Amino acid sequence: MKEKSIAGRRFRDLLVRGLACLAAVIGIAFLAWILYVVMAHGLGAINWDFFTERPAPPGMEGGGMGSAIVGTLVLTGLAMLIGVPIGLLAGVYLAEFGGHTRLGECVRFTTNMLMGTPSIIIGVFVYIIMVVPMKNFSGYAGAVSLAIIMLPVVTRTTEDMLQLVPSALRESALALGAPRWKVTLGVVFRAAKNGLITGILLAVARVSGETAPLLFTALNSPYWLSSLNEPTGNLTVTIFNYAMSPYPDWQAMAWGASFLITAGVLSATVFTRSLLWFRSHR
Repeated sequence: MKEKSIAGRRFRDLLVRGLACLAAVIGIAFLAWILYVVMAHGLGAINWDFFTERPAPPGMEGGGMGSAIVGTLVLTGLAMLIGVPIGLLAGVYLAEFGGHTRLGECVRFTTNMLMGTPSIIIGVFVYIIMVVPMKNFSGYAGAVSLAIIMLPVVTRTTEDMLQLVPSALRESALALGAPRWKVTLGVVFRAAKNGLITGILLAVARVSGETAPLLFTALNSPYWLSSLNEPTGNLTVTIFNYAMSPYPDWQAMAWGASFLITAGVLSATVFTRSLLWFRSHR
């Protein structure tokens, strides 16, 4: 009986391992397929004018995505300035101070609900609280909608990463007389920095492809950015408009913009992870 029991456990272990490896291979295969299709269709549209010219009028050839690229970078950067600090502070509160309090449970529940909220609902919400009172679409409203989408991702990742830090590190630093805030920033954050940066990159990757909230907030513009208090050009809405157009030139540029977003997120992730690995192995 004992030998059969051991053999059964080994069989189940090998079966689960095999299924897990198969699932991982399927996920990697689909990712490689998507990257190949986007690269094959979009690489040909990348040229100097693509980065320096603004979109051409409908029916005219030429032009580029320069204004949309600038708008996307500005919107994403402003969203990070709003969402990342708030998300980090909320995650620190849940992991270090109020995780088991009633307020902490409320914050955690709200974060989980916000993470599952469709992005178009967030866009409508920001439209009601910002666009309607201001009576115009704006880059500020677009950045706020992206920041709200980033917030739960950064919060949950921060909480999970800080909880993985051994309690002995905190206790040792506190025993030396360091204040709690300095222990959190100087010891706990340093121990969890790889996971925290990964969470921020995940949040950036999440908002980099969002279109629906920007349709209700920043809208779009073919002109160069002069003020955030007006409709702001961005790649995702431009991709939507160009992909749905009957013009082959616009459709090719939509593939090029899709390749640019994909390559940008992938390059930032690989560069950051490589830099962290190099610093940890010095």
